[in-house]
Amino acid sequence: MNLDDIKDILNLVREHDLAEFEYEQDGLKLRVKKAGHEVVYAALPAPAAQPAAGPVAAPAAAAPPPTPIEPEGVDLAVIKAPLVGTFYAAAEPGARPFANVGDVVRKDQVLCIIEAMKLMNEIKSDCDGEVSAVYVQNGQAVQFGERLFAIRLT
Repeated sequence: MNLDDIKDILNLVREHDLAEFEYEQDGLKLRVKKAGHEVVYAALPAPAAQPAAGPVAAPAAAAPPPTPIEPEGVDLAVIKAPLVGTFYAAAEPGARPFANVGDVVRKDQVLCIIEAMKLMNEIKSDCDGEVSAVYVQNGQAVQFGERLFAIRLT
């Protein structure tokens, strides 16, 4: 599957106003799910077939758990990138960022823009709260599922 195939699938989802689409081919699983007016893109590897017999490999060392940003008992919402692209903190160069640490934000308020394939996608808050962390820098490339913001719920 190449980029043109993915673009064709995304156009198909838009044209037919599909809520969800899933496709699997050659060990690649692509799932497109529309939530409101926002389309969430996910490309996941298909589960590998288990060998019938053979030596058993030692499990890989588990990654250490991430250090908490806030003390325990504080509710945080983490806003993640719904697509691959370039993160922009403001609408244009030199403009005030949509959200800084310490800002109070409301549900559906724009937090940033991610540019993907020459399209500017507004990323909105899922909840009301105070921005407690911004994980990426302006102009930085982001991957699907990468943390963008942490919001302390109010």
